[in-house]
Amino acid sequence: MAVDYAPLVVFFLVNFLAPAEPMMRLVAQFSGWLNDMDRVGALVIARVICATTAFIIATVIAIVVSRVKLGSVSPMLWISGVLVVIFGGLTVYFHDPRFIQMKPTIVYATFASVLGFGLVTGRPLLEGLLGSAYPGLSALGWRKLTRNWMIFFVAMAILNEIVWRNAGWDFWVGFKLWGAIPLTLGFAIANLPMLMRHGLQAGEGAVAKELPPE
Repeated sequence: MAVDYAPLVVFFLVNFLAPAEPMMRLVAQFSGWLNDMDRVGALVIARVICATTAFIIATVIAIVVSRVKLGSVSPMLWISGVLVVIFGGLTVYFHDPRFIQMKPTIVYATFASVLGFGLVTGRPLLEGLLGSAYPGLSALGWRKLTRNWMIFFVAMAILNEIVWRNAGWDFWVGFKLWGAIPLTLGFAIANLPMLMRHGLQAGEGAVAKELPPE
């Protein structure tokens, strides 16, 4: 879990704590388009580019560390990592934060679609992914858990769209760390009573072992 969420922490820290002037000078070294903007606008875009670039680099490092230290990379980290590189790259190239802001929506929608497909076709996709995290869970429990997470991902996709389309960049970045992660952890914990009723072995499961990375 630490490996999954470390890139998001880096993203947050660079955006809010990195000094403004060095970021603007760094971006200006690679492009002259900041000269055509007012200082406030240039600062915002410089922070967007620096934070997004750090996010991409940290995500690639997280994937490598997961592969080397843990022996494997979770499918959710792969999906999120690929989308971070693609949409983060588009954000940096076009100097437009909307691309990286749309990434969580696409991640959530992808997860919801995959889980929904599993429910419709009767394939235990979530069980295959998280079986070791929920030992003893019955088939009915897996179906309910799959349904619950599918609904949660749909809700989070909608929420991300509402936040980034109606709030500023800083609010959205803060929401990713202080809103999306607590909501995800809280939802995982809220499912515990249902999981216990359907055979989950207490004390052996890892509720937050495979939460979706941001």
